Amino acid sequence: MKSTILSVAAFAAVAAAAPAKNNLLAVRQSAPAITDGDILNYALTLEHLEDKFYREVLDKFSESDFEGAGFPAPFYANLKTVSKDEGTHVSFLTAALKAAGVTPVEECTYDFGLTSVNMSIATASVLEGVGVSAYLGAAADIMSKNYLTAAGSILTVESRHSAYIRDALAQSPFPSPFDVPLKYNEVYTLAAPFIKSCPSTNPPLPVKAFPMLTASPNNPKTVTSGTKITLLTDGYTVKAADGQSQIYAAFITVTGPVFTEATPVEGGFSLTVPTADEGKAPIAGQMYIVLTGCNTVVTDETTAAGPAVVEVTPS
Repeated sequence: MKSTILSVAAFAAVAAAAPAKNNLLAVRQSAPAITDGDILNYALTLEHLEDKFYREVLDKFSESDFEGAGFPAPFYANLKTVSKDEGTHVSFLTAALKAAGVTPVEECTYDFGLTSVNMSIATASVLEGVGVSAYLGAAADIMSKNYLTAAGSILTVESRHSAYIRDALAQSPFPSPFDVPLKYNEVYTLAAPFIKSCPSTNPPLPVKAFPMLTASPNNPKTVTSGTKITLLTDGYTVKAADGQSQIYAAFITVTGPVFTEATPVEGGFSLTVPTADEGKAPIAGQMYIVLTGCNTVVTDETTAAGPAVVEVTPS
């Protein structure tokens, strides 16, 4: 089973099976300016997650399992290469941190909910997309040119992984001329549901998780601009941080957020996927949506929930 909604539905199902806990990582919420060591450990946290994810997938499912699910050779062999890449990223970042005199974070304990090949590869697609967005979002904060070049080198490889897996899922490998940058807390919000616990010796990271937000599994299989979708708030009440009564859904793009009104419905909010203004990054591919009471800017202070992940087919 492969469809444009598969990766998002699978990701939401796995995340819902492992509720987020804001204290999974040692968290430093009142941190001074973020350092290169913080950023490398943030990246290493994500690389550990991806590395363990692929190792578990390859341990759980055989090449024949992949072929039976519609992923014929050489997909299995290439997935082993992807897994090896992630392990290499872990080793590289660990060595770089030690060389800089910074204690590297160690692997955590995870729950990926691997129930089938299809769900596993769909989740892999979302994780790779989040990885690309994480490196892109952090790039502007890296002070060392050497670290920036190294991070960029990993980013391009993660993007290749993403394109390859998206193509295997019958999704466009390059749905937009721009990738989407995410902030630290937005990325951690998406990663936290998979993390059960971390070593107490891990250095603290300046991150926190926002309330979880997921797209309804009853959404249309193909989402495009103009499609109505529902975002589920998992039993909590969304209130705008600035006290405003109107809640907006903000689609994150590299040229700035695109806002649309969000209407309260049972269990969450309904909204219509907007169309970006001419000359701006399109609403296409793996998109991230946050709920906010502000319709001019998205910050950690104005974000009420999310991001949710929604796959939008290019118009």
